[in-house]
Amino acid sequence: MSTLFLSDLHLDPARPEITALFESFLAGEARKAEAVYLLGDLFEAFIGDDDDGEIATQVAAATRALSESGVPVYFMRGNRDFLVGPAYAERAGWTLLPDPAVVLLRGEPTLLMHGDLLCLEDKAYQAFRKQVRDPAWQAAFLSQPLEARRAFAAQARAASAAAQSGREESIGDVSPKEVERVMNLYGVRRLIHGHTHRPAMHTVALNSGYGQRIVLGDWYEQGSVLHASSDGFALNRLG
Repeated sequence: MSTLFLSDLHLDPARPEITALFESFLAGEARKAEAVYLLGDLFEAFIGDDDDGEIATQVAAATRALSESGVPVYFMRGNRDFLVGPAYAERAGWTLLPDPAVVLLRGEPTLLMHGDLLCLEDKAYQAFRKQVRDPAWQAAFLSQPLEARRAFAAQARAASAAAQSGREESIGDVSPKEVERVMNLYGVRRLIHGHTHRPAMHTVALNSGYGQRIVLGDWYEQGSVLHASSDGFALNRLG
C-alpha cells in the first residue's frame, strides 16, 4: 500500500475535466491507499467555509466518501485556499495540518509544506501572504457576501496572472538556503512540498549529511501524484 501526496490541483469550473479526473482518482486508486495528503491549492480559489459553489460541493462529497471508506485524508492550506477552516474540513472529511508539519513516513520523519514559505525571492507574494493571513483581514473578508468574495477572488487571480507574466522564473522557485535552513531546523532528511509546479526529486546538503526534497506537480493539464511505499518514492502522472 502507498501513501499518496497531491497538491496544486487548482480545481476550477473552467476545467471540469480535471475535477472529473480528481473524483475518479478518489473513487479508484485512492481507495487502496494508506492515507492521502492534499498539500494545498486544491482549489483555484476558496472564499470561505460557507462557499456553496459547485466545485466546493463536489470536492467535499468526494473526499468525505474516501474518508468514510477508511482512508484518512489530510489537508494543508495553500496560497489559494488559505481560508479553509474547520467547518469545511469537517464537511469534507479532512484532518487539517499546520504548515509546516512533520509526519512519520516509512519510519522517517518527513517535513510537509505547501511550499510558498520557501519562495523568499518572491517578495511581492510574501507581502501579500502576510496581509491575507492576518486574522483581522480574514474576518473582514469573510463578513462580506459570497458574491463580493467571488468578485474579489476573480480580481486577485487576474492580478496574479498579470504579475507572473514576463518575470524571471527563478523568482517563483524556492530559495535553496531557506530549504536547507528549514530542514535543519526540523531535523529531517526529507521534505515534500508543492506550490512551484516543478515536479522533481532533489538532493539537499544538510548538517547531518544529504537529504531529499520532493516537489509535487500541478494538475493543470494532467494529474500528478507522489506514491510513497516500501518500494520507495515515485512521481506519477494521471490522465
